[in-house]
This record gives sequence, C-alpha cells and structure tokens, in this order.
Amino acid sequence: MSGELSSLGRYSGPATLILASLAEGPQHGYSLTKDIEEFAGIYLAPGTLYAALDRLVELGLIEGLEPVGRRRPYKLTAFGASTLKAHLEAQRTVIETGLRRLTGAWATS
Repeated sequence: MSGELSSLGRYSGPATLILASLAEGPQHGYSLTKDIEEFAGIYLAPGTLYAALDRLVELGLIEGLEPVGRRRPYKLTAFGASTLKAHLEAQRTVIETGLRRLTGAWATS
C-alpha cells in the first residue's frame, strides 16, 4: 500500500502533506495550502498543489466533491487513508532509526 505514494517519486512529499491534511476532513485547495503551512511549515505553490491533487485523484487516494461556488473540495478515500497510514508507519521507522543513531556521538543537549 505505501508503494502507491512511493511510486510518485519526487511528488510523494506534496502527496503526503495533502493526504495528511485531508485526513481531518474534506477541504478545497486554498484551505489545504493554509493547513499544510500551519502543520508542516511548507508552502505548496498552486501548480504543485493542483498537479498533486490530480495525481491523487487518478490513483484513487482522494476524490473531488461537488463544487461549492468556485471552490472544489476533496476528500480522502478509504484506500487513501490506508495508504497514508502505511506510508507514515514506514517513515516512522526511518525517523526513529535516524534519531536513535544521532543519540551517540552527535547528541546535543
């Protein structure tokens, strides 16, 4: 399952951020941008955001909802949630390993 995000290559970063944002509930593009800036400190330019949204829809990880005015909200699918969970669990292993390895000679107090 986490292979779905890995298959995105250099685009897996924006995809992970978008899926994590949508895990809280449906959002439109501007709302996603602001939420991602808030929780990750990363600004996704509109071109990056909308290209990633299109790829995620194609993979079945998210789906677009009926537009509300000029804004189109997106929501996480069940497949997207399980894929995100598997991807984040794999990343947790990398993070924990890196932090554990830094506790030796590189430790800073």
